[in-house]
Amino acid sequence: MNSGSIAFIIMCAALVFLMTPALAFFYGGLERRKNVLNTMLMAVIPLGIASILWVAIGYTLSFSGDGSWIGNFGHAFFNGVSMSKNSLHGLEIPDGLFGGFQMMFSIITVALLTGSVVGRMRFTPLVIFMVFWLVLVYYPLAHMVWGGGFLAKIHSIDFAGGNVVHISSGVSALVLAIVLGRRRDYARLEYRPHNIPFVLLGAGLLWFGWFGFNAGSALAANGLAVHALMTTNTAAAAAMLSWLLVEKIMIGKPTVVGASTGMVVGLVAITPGAGFVSLWSSILIGALVSPISYYFISVVKHKFGYDDALDAFGAHGIGGIFGGIMTGLFTMPALALEKGYSGAIYGSVKLLIAQIEAIAFTIIFSAVVTFIIIKVIALFTEIRVSDRAEAVGLDDSEHDETAYPTFMGLDS
Repeated sequence: MNSGSIAFIIMCAALVFLMTPALAFFYGGLERRKNVLNTMLMAVIPLGIASILWVAIGYTLSFSGDGSWIGNFGHAFFNGVSMSKNSLHGLEIPDGLFGGFQMMFSIITVALLTGSVVGRMRFTPLVIFMVFWLVLVYYPLAHMVWGGGFLAKIHSIDFAGGNVVHISSGVSALVLAIVLGRRRDYARLEYRPHNIPFVLLGAGLLWFGWFGFNAGSALAANGLAVHALMTTNTAAAAAMLSWLLVEKIMIGKPTVVGASTGMVVGLVAITPGAGFVSLWSSILIGALVSPISYYFISVVKHKFGYDDALDAFGAHGIGGIFGGIMTGLFTMPALALEKGYSGAIYGSVKLLIAQIEAIAFTIIFSAVVTFIIIKVIALFTEIRVSDRAEAVGLDDSEHDETAYPTFMGLDS
């Protein structure tokens, strides 16, 4: 046990917790004013749902047993998980602290996918969906990647959640958007962010919280945590600058929303490799992910006509896929988890192949299970609000609340 590592991981867990309300500001600012409260509540309700579910069954299904696909119920309700000893995972921190830190990942992951359905999905079916999605998608993936399951056994690596967090939520968000259909004014009216300062505030707090997300995934206060912190900041900085450059070239002017989006996609892309890749390669990862994500958001989405409202797939799905592939290219031999499984630029393609296999599996698994969950829920209840409720706004129709007083017709 190491008191310094204990203090460090407690602080990192608090930073990751902060990311969920930060996401609420980011998403809330991007959405229209009549839906801002609904959008923010969809992002923060996982603080309740995912926390209770994790204590009850999430931790044990993710990190108990040696099965290939999912854990067992041996540590349900944290039974046998010590808050002061480290007998289960061989770390410098108590088992309970490891479980608490991992809980924060499940919270932010399910919050991310809500960005695709804002403005048109009923709140109650979304809550039901979150419960089943955590049990059937997130916990199995966490076990497969970090609990010694299938994806770990094929030698793929994921430092802080490329597959488990970003690809799973991004792909699931895309499936939800397609099943729900477009918003009523999609392709007829231009959707503009109602509060850009909210967007920047949320993005900035996400960047801040991401230091806990990635550096904390070293699970100790050591050099690996320092390395992850530096690659995280560097990739985010490069991606922000790259996005602004793309905007300058494409539309002639850099924007605050673009800078904020660039920060986030850079953070997403470095997540799977933050503790594995070199500092110089984190610059490339950040610089290259922005034009790719920009292309999917500005061109591919409109070409195929799906309404991913706040670009959860374009930012997190695409960013996570790109980051996972880059991890297979740039993982340093000195930081590789297994000998012979370093990045392709160092002479072996074994890790790159494993990464591509893991990404493909995550995409298919997340998409299929998400589709089944939402279709089953739709058999029992309407999942989309009425046309009138959508026109009025979900703040009023779903929650009977208004974010801003009505002055001079501003809420009309």
